[in-house]
Amino acid sequence: MKGKIIGLTGGIGTGKSTVSQMLRDLGAFVVDADVWARRVVEPGSEGLREIVAAFGEGVLQPDGSLDRKKLGAVVFQDEEKRLTLNRIVHPRVQQGMWQETMDYWREHPGEPVVWDVPLLLEGTAKRFVDEIVVVYASPATQLRRVMERDGLTEEEAMRRIRAQMPIDEKRAVATYVIENDGSLESTREQVQALWQKLRAASRSGRFSSP
Repeated sequence: MKGKIIGLTGGIGTGKSTVSQMLRDLGAFVVDADVWARRVVEPGSEGLREIVAAFGEGVLQPDGSLDRKKLGAVVFQDEEKRLTLNRIVHPRVQQGMWQETMDYWREHPGEPVVWDVPLLLEGTAKRFVDEIVVVYASPATQLRRVMERDGLTEEEAMRRIRAQMPIDEKRAVATYVIENDGSLESTREQVQALWQKLRAASRSGRFSSP
């Protein structure tokens, strides 16, 4: 029996990965789009072959694996190239996520599954989720965190932030919002309350409408 798919997203620097780990700690089954994004471009994969055909061998490391930093530098400066990359990677990622989800449901029928997808609302994965959880931090907090975390200039950090849908627009379409501008403990309390609500909804079969 299928359960519900809970889409977890946010923006760069909002702390989505922190919330994802908190959900795992509470027992949630999390299917991670970033994990699949790496798997589908492993050496020898069709995904990697298509990327090299589109962007050249300059995006490879000496061992033949994908140099994600070099590729990122290319696509963050060119909208068309970013869309080309998405067309190569996203369908393969979604196929993998669906397979992992179905495998889990065979063993745990009816349980909710969390899809951790950074670009959930920018891409097509949103069609497959029943609820949307947005991890929110103010744009100023986003900018500070991205600069500190990645060692970027303000201009470089803003380019990455602008490549995504504005976090306030994501918040507007969320079923649930986790406020992550404050303390870690405050975030943890919100995540615990949300997971209890999602588990209760799963047992009753009642979910909110995004």
